[in-house]
Order: sequence, then C-alpha cells, then structure tokens
Amino acid sequence: MLTLNYFNEDKLKTLNGLQKRGWSTDRLQIVEDVAILDIERKELQTQLDLLKMEVNQASKEIGILIGRGKHQEVEEIKQKISTNKSSITQLEEKSKINKDTLQDLMYKIPNIPHDSVPAGKSAEDNEVYQSWDKPMPQLYEGALCHWDLAEKYNLFDLKLGVKITGAGFPVFRGKGAKLQRALIQFFLDQASAAGYEEIVPPHLVNADSATGTGQLPDKDGQMYYCEKDQLYLIPTAEVPVTNILRDEILDVKNLPVKFCAYTPCFRREAGSYGADVKGLNRVHQFDKVEIVRVEHPDRSYDALQDMLLHVSGLLEKLDLPYRILKLCGGDMGFTSALTYDFEIFSAAQKKWLEVSSVSNFETFQSNRLKLRYKSTEGKSNLAHTLNGSALALARIVAGLLENHQTEQGILIPAALVPYTGFSIID
Repeated sequence: MLTLNYFNEDKLKTLNGLQKRGWSTDRLQIVEDVAILDIERKELQTQLDLLKMEVNQASKEIGILIGRGKHQEVEEIKQKISTNKSSITQLEEKSKINKDTLQDLMYKIPNIPHDSVPAGKSAEDNEVYQSWDKPMPQLYEGALCHWDLAEKYNLFDLKLGVKITGAGFPVFRGKGAKLQRALIQFFLDQASAAGYEEIVPPHLVNADSATGTGQLPDKDGQMYYCEKDQLYLIPTAEVPVTNILRDEILDVKNLPVKFCAYTPCFRREAGSYGADVKGLNRVHQFDKVEIVRVEHPDRSYDALQDMLLHVSGLLEKLDLPYRILKLCGGDMGFTSALTYDFEIFSAAQKKWLEVSSVSNFETFQSNRLKLRYKSTEGKSNLAHTLNGSALALARIVAGLLENHQTEQGILIPAALVPYTGFSIID
C-alpha cells in the first residue's frame, strides 16, 4: 500500500505511474478521492485535538475552582465538558468512517512502477532484458511434449489427479516423484549456499497475512478459501514468509534479512483454458522454492540484481535455455515496483514458459505489514521487500523432460544427478 506521504509529496508521479499501468482517466479519479478524504482526515483530527485539549484544560480548572468555592462556575464548566465530550464522540465516529473509507481506497491502488519500467498494456509490450546466447536444444525427429513423455515413462498422471481431486492436480510417481524431490532439495541447497535462511512455514494463512503482502483484496478470487476457518491456502511461500516480520522494527545492522522456503502453492487460475494449460503448463497445485529479502532502501535494487544472478545460475546448472523479461506497466503484478520474469524455452512445444518472477516491492508491502528498520540515528523507516521464485517446479519439470529427451531416454543434468540418484529416465 502506498503511503499518504507519497501521495501528498508527488501526486503527479502517482498519476503518471498509474497511467503507465494502463489506468484510464475514469479510474484515476480514485487519486482525487484519496486527496479529498485525506484533507477531511486532517481537519477531523485537528478538531478532535482541539476539543480534547479544551476538555483537559477545563478538567484542571475544575479542581482550582472547587478549592475557591466557585461551585456555580464548576457546574458551567462541567456542562461545557459534557458538550465537548459528546462532540468528540461524534467526531471520532466520523473519523473512523473516514479512515476506513480512505484505507479501502488505498488498498485498491497498485504500486507505482519504477522509472525504468517500460510503458505497455500487456505481455506483448514486455522488454527482453537478457537473451540466451548459447545454442538451442536440437531434438530428434519424433520428440514428444512433456505430457506424452510422462505417459511413456510413467512420471506423472493427470487423469489420476482428476479422479482424486480435479483437473490441474497432477500425481507424480516413480522417477517423476524423485525428480520433483531432487529439484526441491537442489534449489534449497543453492539458496542456503547463497545465505538464505531456510523456513518451513504454514501452508494456510489468515486474512491479515494475505492483506499484508497484497494478495487481499486484489487476488481474493484467485485463492482457495477455507470458509469455516477463515483461512486461505497460500498461492506462494512469499505470503507466510514475509509475514514473519509483520509489525517488527529491525535494527539496521541486521539488514538484509534473507529467507528461503519450499511449499506447495495453490492457485484457482479461474478462467484458464486452451493449449496453454495442457500438461504442467498451468496447474492448480505446484511446488516452488521461494527466496524473500528485506533490504535497506539504498540497497534494494542491488539486491534485485543479485537475485537475478541467483535464478540465472540455477537455470544454467540445469542447462535450460532462458531469457529474462522486464515487465511493462500493464503486465506487472499489483504490488510490484519492478518485476523481471524468467522464461525457459520448451523445444518440444516450441514456446517460452514462465518459471520465475523476481520483484522489488519497495515499501508497498512493508507499509501494510508495518515492517520497519531503525536507523543508526534511531529513526524508524519502512524497509524494502523483495521476492523471487527460485524456482517453480511444474514448468521446470516440463522443460527438463522436453529439452533433455533423447531416443534412449531423458538425460538428467549433471548438477541434479547427486539428488536423483540416476542419470537417465528410460
């Protein structure tokens, strides 16, 4: 959530940023509504402060007047205090309505894009930030897509997932299950080696946690909700892991904070259909290792580059051709100030598959989370939060199966062999 200071200090930047995200003139009216409510908030607070000060002063006068025996004046002051307290109650009610309305509006406004974010309306307008500079995989004639390879080698079963749960819930088995487990351990070990503390978080969160990282109210319809317990299944480990530091004030000496976590992720993906959702291209449950950082604002964009190098290193060790996209304003997530997407090339499908998003949220999440750090001067400031997929397994598995297939079987990248215990699926 943007801070009110941000609005007040640079309203034009807010308007320009929302336009870069593709907001129409009609939608931009919300910025004017926020400004009007903020003025009203300040006026109400001024009136409240004045009345409370008058009540305090009058209360002190009562004691003095009683000592002087001026009981008539005491009764007049008591009447004034009573009137003021009634006005205070009314103003407090108005102030609460104002603050609630203001907060609801603020929750609807996305983060303002970083200056480097390209303008654009959709994924077609994203910029290629880095391209694969090595030869692309050359497959043998008759090479198969990953869903056919899964059936050939008994690696995962989509029909069985439908039987047990429904569409979009694959059942991994045999060497397919071992490959999943190997990738998870490999990604966690790589994150630990890079200085990330491993976390095993809950897989369900409350509304406060989902609101803190920006999933609510923006992504309400995309999450699975347990109505009886009022809990949400996590769409990513980012949600519970970042909330570890909700309502915390960190010592600046303890920055950065670096967490990693493996969790299953649950996404309704409502409205998804067609060829893009075939096989593991789009599922409702998938495994992912997430990296999360809390940084000093002066270092957060250096940290973002460090995270890009980390994810790039993983893909190179898996020998998967990839490219990095800088997302345009119209394709960015609600909470992000700057996002890079990683896509791997599927040689069998002849298409790019997104496997990671790495984002800097600046103070957008930390303002909701009330996550601050205390500077050496003792001042509390909002920290910057970042996160990235390192990596999401469903499409990584798809890419591995397709790009490393041979007529003899599917070769396992050398970096993974110590984790799988086998070098080929045949």
